[in-house]
Amino acid sequence: MLNYIWAAMIFIGVIYGAVNGTMKEITEAALQSAGEAVSLCISTAGIMAFWVGLMEIAEKSGLIEKLTGFLSPFITFMFPAIPKGHKARDYISTNIIANILGLGWAATPAGLKAMEALAELEEERRGGARTGTEPGRDESTGDMPLKKVSCLQKRRKLQVIPRGVASNEMCTFLILNISSLQLIPVNMIAYRQQYGSVNPAVIVGPAIAATALSTAAAIVFCKVMDGRRRFQK
Repeated sequence: MLNYIWAAMIFIGVIYGAVNGTMKEITEAALQSAGEAVSLCISTAGIMAFWVGLMEIAEKSGLIEKLTGFLSPFITFMFPAIPKGHKARDYISTNIIANILGLGWAATPAGLKAMEALAELEEERRGGARTGTEPGRDESTGDMPLKKVSCLQKRRKLQVIPRGVASNEMCTFLILNISSLQLIPVNMIAYRQQYGSVNPAVIVGPAIAATALSTAAAIVFCKVMDGRRRFQK
């Protein structure tokens, strides 16, 4: 859809320039913007390499693991239906940590893995609904077998979502990912530096305030909608 929108905007711009006799200005602006885009990519690549390197150091030093454990109560609060020890929790935690540090490019792979794990969890629930079982972790092996539950437990605990429909956990994760708190807005700092800002990092304070407010709003929205969904059921 975005491809069509951008193509339509370019087409309208070219037609408008041809009608008004400003094709020369459009060509110059296109070439100048292309050059600025390349320069921005080069400057951003250095900042990206720096912060991704710090992320690797934090991961190898065990800091990410400790932060993941620190986020465990929050993950349980936001995703109570995800079993403890499930791999989706680790991916979600990694995504949140990367977003908080302003590493959107590092958060994307973890986010995709989290969505895949949540899809697998939903498949397990569908299988459990058909067989009268429910996902649960085997503490001795670390696997996620299906343990038997009664029909009453199945109706209470398993909320099966049709294929092709995002689960409640997927929607909650997406909203948190979009509204994520950022302590260091790396991208904005890079953009401001590229375009000659005297103090590129001055955006840190307002960014923390804005993203903290958006994250709080996202949490309230998710819990309210989850409560409404449970009440309707």
